[in-house]
Amino acid sequence: DLESARAWIAEQQAIRAREAEQRALPAQTTDGHRVEVSANINLPDQAALALSQGAEGVGLMRTEFLFLERGSTPSEDEQYETYKAMAEALAGRPLIVRALDIGGDKQVAHLQLPREENPFLGVRGARLLLRRSDLMEPQLRALYRAAKDGARLSIMFPMITSVTEVIALREACERIRAELAAPALPLGIMIEVPAAAIQADVFARHVDFFSIGTNDLTQYTLAIDRQNPELAAEADSLHPAVLRLIRQTVAGAERHGRWVGVCGGLAGDAFGAALLVGLGVSELSMTPRDIPAVKARLRASTLSELRELAERALTV
Repeated sequence: DLESARAWIAEQQAIRAREAEQRALPAQTTDGHRVEVSANINLPDQAALALSQGAEGVGLMRTEFLFLERGSTPSEDEQYETYKAMAEALAGRPLIVRALDIGGDKQVAHLQLPREENPFLGVRGARLLLRRSDLMEPQLRALYRAAKDGARLSIMFPMITSVTEVIALREACERIRAELAAPALPLGIMIEVPAAAIQADVFARHVDFFSIGTNDLTQYTLAIDRQNPELAAEADSLHPAVLRLIRQTVAGAERHGRWVGVCGGLAGDAFGAALLVGLGVSELSMTPRDIPAVKARLRASTLSELRELAERALTV
């Protein structure tokens, strides 16, 4: 048994070493279909590691960590410096900045938010931003200032459930952009709740792209708290219902020529990434260490094989 285990460990190490050697190669299937692979990171000093692992950009900058890792709210100037530094670290590569995503399991004491019985179903993400202009406006101003100074970036808003929210957020962005005489930026939304996935074709008229958060989409679709240790094994992002919502999102986006990425945990799993590409997802963003294996899995496949795999998974 020990001999068998040691042989398996050696084989896995050899595979990882081979994947690491080829991490700079693009994620292109054997029949020529290219998928963009990006990283999920928090701060500019993490960009170098992401690029060294083969990331082609940042598909998710989690700005909540500017608030979580300190005892006071960062000023507009402090945020501006961070976003500008992140763009500079990426040297022109794509950067998608997620607007402040506070609520649920991410609570910030110095924001003095009211206690909620069920914060995952409460005021979080875009719901909070639209109620707290003192949080939303400085962040948007910082982002547009960075863009005016040459940063290549896109903005996406989390926890969207209605078109009314998107219209209000777009209006706020346009007002601030005009005040600063800044360039227009691509605006996207997170697809995290079934309501957003089901209405993807409607949302696609109002935004430039979607990024699917598979962790929360799974939680809300299956009605399983992803932090519940007793149910953790059942919070499966490969559940056919979750995959069908992803396919519905892609179909809705395609009607209006929009692209769909995934920045949730499923994107960083080699098998999950293969399924997502088969479902029509064009961009995958993940923890940097997962990039080499995902790229290798996609390079070893044809798009038709991935589509067939996805079709089987939808009916399991």
